[in-house]
Amino acid sequence: MDLVLELKNNASKLLLAIMESRHDSENAERILYNMRPKELVEVIKKAYMQGEVEFEDGENGEEGAASPRNVGHNIYILAHQLARHNKELQSMLKPGGQVDGDAALGFYAKHTAQIEIVRQDRTMEQIVFPVPSICEFLTKESKLRIYYTTERDEQGSKINDFFLRSEDLFNEMNWQKKLRAQPVLYWCARNMSFWSSISFNLAVLMNLLVAFFYPFRGVRGGTLEPHWSGLLWTAMLVSLAIVVALPKPHGVRALIASTILRLIFSVGLQPTLFLLGAFNVCNKIIFLMSFVGNCGTFTRGYRAMVLDVEFLYHLLYLLICAMGLFVHEFFYSLLLFDLVYREETLLNVIKSVTRNGRSIILTAVLALILVYLFSIVGYLFFKDDFILEVDRLPNDTALPDAGESLASEFLHSDVCRGETGENCSPTAPQEELPPAEETEQDQEHTCETLLMCIVTVLSHGLRSGGGVGDVLRKPSKEEPLFAARVIYDLLFFFMVIIIVLNLIFGVIIDTFADLRSEKQKKEEILKTTCFICGLERDKFDNKTVTFEEHIQEEHNMWHYLCFIVLVKVKDSTEYTGPESYVAEMIKERNLDWFPRMRAMSLVSSDSEGEQNELRNLQEKLESTMKLVTNLSGQLSELKDQMTEQRKQKQRIGLLGHPPHMNVNPQQPA
Repeated sequence: MDLVLELKNNASKLLLAIMESRHDSENAERILYNMRPKELVEVIKKAYMQGEVEFEDGENGEEGAASPRNVGHNIYILAHQLARHNKELQSMLKPGGQVDGDAALGFYAKHTAQIEIVRQDRTMEQIVFPVPSICEFLTKESKLRIYYTTERDEQGSKINDFFLRSEDLFNEMNWQKKLRAQPVLYWCARNMSFWSSISFNLAVLMNLLVAFFYPFRGVRGGTLEPHWSGLLWTAMLVSLAIVVALPKPHGVRALIASTILRLIFSVGLQPTLFLLGAFNVCNKIIFLMSFVGNCGTFTRGYRAMVLDVEFLYHLLYLLICAMGLFVHEFFYSLLLFDLVYREETLLNVIKSVTRNGRSIILTAVLALILVYLFSIVGYLFFKDDFILEVDRLPNDTALPDAGESLASEFLHSDVCRGETGENCSPTAPQEELPPAEETEQDQEHTCETLLMCIVTVLSHGLRSGGGVGDVLRKPSKEEPLFAARVIYDLLFFFMVIIIVLNLIFGVIIDTFADLRSEKQKKEEILKTTCFICGLERDKFDNKTVTFEEHIQEEHNMWHYLCFIVLVKVKDSTEYTGPESYVAEMIKERNLDWFPRMRAMSLVSSDSEGEQNELRNLQEKLESTMKLVTNLSGQLSELKDQMTEQRKQKQRIGLLGHPPHMNVNPQQPA
């Protein structure tokens, strides 16, 4: 049996070599003349049934091994190429009614891909090749990331960025293959989005508890009345039964909510918050394990790990979770910024400020210069107008103590523990705001020094809708500097408030609008443009191939990635002609083998149209030639008839001349 398989394998390779780079049907007709399509399909099905192992692993260079399924795959590729010239074979390669046949043809169709390349003479060629098994380890997340984030170059092509990322994708495939050998890490990596969702929901829940109940006074364990306690137990058990019977998201949320309420009224609010924080830290550690396992961060070296912004972000997230657990609950508020990371719209809001940060900073510097100049003018001429009302506390000496108590509370968590009674003694310092009637209103000069003038103009002038004039003393029209004060206020209002601040707002708004239009344009390009060749959807209107068929079958971006991987994993001595050509181009980092604004289906459609026109012209030419031939024949016949008539006339003339000479008899002498 091994010798028979080896013979079939060599025969299939020989026939594939004969069909290589041939566009005519001469060789295909010769092969199909000696091997009927039905027999060819039966050989493919039998080879699949004989195979006891999966498709051979291309990474180990075993594609030439004479395994039954590998031989069947070679014959399937041969049949796929022959089917272009035989409609019967083309229909037989489609899954039919037989279960075994459908399994065989479905398996080979799934592991077979085709692409179009541009050869050195600028002609296009279609390549059918087996998909390496390592390509199956490419994750859906990576596919979506590449599809949506690949950038276009100056010519509007995504091929350059896609080719640069192919090496990272190949390394990810190798890592994902190794990851399958570690079941625990693989399970964590497979549920990475689930761990991320849990972290965000826990962050929101803990911040709600902190916002509503901090400093946790009045909520102690065991303080719930019996009937309310029974109601909570009932709700928790009913939610658990619903989750077990019908595992729906709403049932899970109800179970979690009832469990947390039960914990709050059983052990207390702060222990519940501590348990949630500890669970969040453990969940984030599992997420980091899944992230590292999914991306293979540690395998890329420490430099790549340090430069990986996403990994550093999740590491910082874990650090903040730990600080909220062990230092103070207020650190949990920083976790809410994860919403910006998760939502692209909010990320664009941040980008609208940071993208043109240099322009915004320069405009802000201009505003500071103007504030500085107006402060100098105010210090020189309107020093007495900088009078502001201030509200003084009755006891100024209490301010440092209050500040120290707040800092001590934040750093040492000296808050009331409702469940233990800690820090809840009557002697504990109780800071209360003074009543409104006890506050004293006073006025003070805020421009005694130039620095205080700058601070006043910067703080009150920019925050006031009408500029610095809204907070200064209202001058009388009898004063000698009244006109100068009006000009001063108006200049500050127009130059700083109207022009400079609106310039900053305009830059931010325009940047946000540009980001939104870029997003819409990118989505439109993804929907209406081929990723590989760049042809638009309207080019395929009224053609034999639709745009969807073109991007799925002819120019599938993942088929090109699979072909690059095939060239990497295949033994160079087993290369075909096109594979050798592409391998050399990849080595030189030359992308000319990718089709650009070209497709064989469009070329064939155009050539078919030209052939139809030539065929019509040829038919007209043939009919004209027939007409000319008929006319020439008729002209020859007419010429022959005229010649014959001329000869007859001459013959008649010769025969009729003697009687004509004897017409007049001789006269007697």
